[in-house]
Amino acid sequence: MLIELNNLKPKYMSESEVAGSDIYLQSSVCFKRGHKYMVCARSGHGKTSLLNFIYGSSSAYDGTLCLHDDSTPLERRRRKLSYLFQDLRLFPELTALENVQIKNSLTGFKSMAEIEAMLDKVLAPEKKHQPVATLSLGQRQRVAVVRALCQPFEFLLMDEPFSHIDRESAETVSAMVLGEVEAQKAGLIVTALDPTDLFPFDVTLNL
Repeated sequence: MLIELNNLKPKYMSESEVAGSDIYLQSSVCFKRGHKYMVCARSGHGKTSLLNFIYGSSSAYDGTLCLHDDSTPLERRRRKLSYLFQDLRLFPELTALENVQIKNSLTGFKSMAEIEAMLDKVLAPEKKHQPVATLSLGQRQRVAVVRALCQPFEFLLMDEPFSHIDRESAETVSAMVLGEVEAQKAGLIVTALDPTDLFPFDVTLNL
């Protein structure tokens, strides 16, 4: 899969607001499968919007966005993309394990043993049986990462994935993510306020 953007700009932003962007209002900006991209910007400069445009959850943009080798409907596109949303979108009344199981029940991608092993890497064992509402924000973020890995994907989109995670935990999570991305020969797009060395990025772009 190749994602190509041409003169893309969020409709809610003016040309002056995106001046100097490496992505917005640029011709033929490409994200290639198998490559890892860091996208940095201050709050309110369109990081989340960019990922929403790629995922197809928003079309509030001018310009064009093409997913080459994929002329299929939106539902099929989303089966080739996994997205860690900034707001996580977990079910607070369900346990950490149940949140991941719901996703995996749709994809059948991981075994129960694999799911439990991933959760045990990022949470204390008893935490996976607690309702998400009782977990800290950082713990919820880790659960959401595990859930995002429970599907086949050609690109993994991660919106500020370590904003509430301490460095040691972030290193554990990033190693798990990197292993899955490389196993699937997938692309990785990570947004952040500031550059991070948690992944071996091929390209860093500024919005």
